[in-house]
Amino acid sequence: MEPSARVQVLRRVLDTATDRLRPVLDLARPYIDGLQHLPADGRFLLVGNHTQFGSEIFLISDAIRRSIGTRVRPLADRGFGRMPRLAGDLLAAYGGVVGAPETARELMRNDQTILVFPGGGREIPKFKGEEYTLRWQGRAGFARLSVENGYPIVPVGLVGGDDVYRSWTTRDSVLGRFGAALGRRLNGRSDMAMPLLRGIGPTLIPRPQRMYLRFGTPIDTTTPVGVDPETWAGAVKEDTQRALEQILADLMRVRRTDPFRDLSPLGWSGATMA
Repeated sequence: MEPSARVQVLRRVLDTATDRLRPVLDLARPYIDGLQHLPADGRFLLVGNHTQFGSEIFLISDAIRRSIGTRVRPLADRGFGRMPRLAGDLLAAYGGVVGAPETARELMRNDQTILVFPGGGREIPKFKGEEYTLRWQGRAGFARLSVENGYPIVPVGLVGGDDVYRSWTTRDSVLGRFGAALGRRLNGRSDMAMPLLRGIGPTLIPRPQRMYLRFGTPIDTTTPVGVDPETWAGAVKEDTQRALEQILADLMRVRRTDPFRDLSPLGWSGATMA
């Protein structure tokens, strides 16, 4: 799985850019909690939630790299594997791979730090009332692979990304159904609907939002003696989903009392710290 020379060059450029942007990121004081839970050897699978803003991929990867020094390998939706060459190379430079089972197995055999969003791309577009909800719809492949390889799971939740933009409408409204039809026409998937979004006021200017990230306690996936592996994988999937939903609920409670949640300079000194 050695990257091409082109990808290695792009990786060095991205690493340099990330290092130089860190002071800017730190000005927003992202709330980061639970780093003490991360296995120091880097051998674990991160299971997270997608948001509309997409900042979770960068924040999770950067926090891991700062904390234990390993590079996170995000598993991308299969559709991203058809991206043009430059876009695909950028994804690879960032450590991403198409999320096929055989790819994940290879990463696990090499003890890599892996990141997966079971909701995939369909979890990104959010209609009114869907903020911070998991749209896994029965997906349990990550749990089966973790059980098969004895790979610990670390649930990781991010709050803030679904508030940068908000949908005007609910999914079952006329405009919501139109968005689903448009998504189906553009990419062949009705679950990748395109909600009508707004940022500040009625505009698409992003709303300033502080990001809240928490790493949960690792979940042991070792199959107990006498338990069917498929049954155990189902239990691991349910445990992971419950843990992640609890993390999101806890972070939303933290945010509600944080005077710096809208990145207002007036709340800087009172910002809630992990």
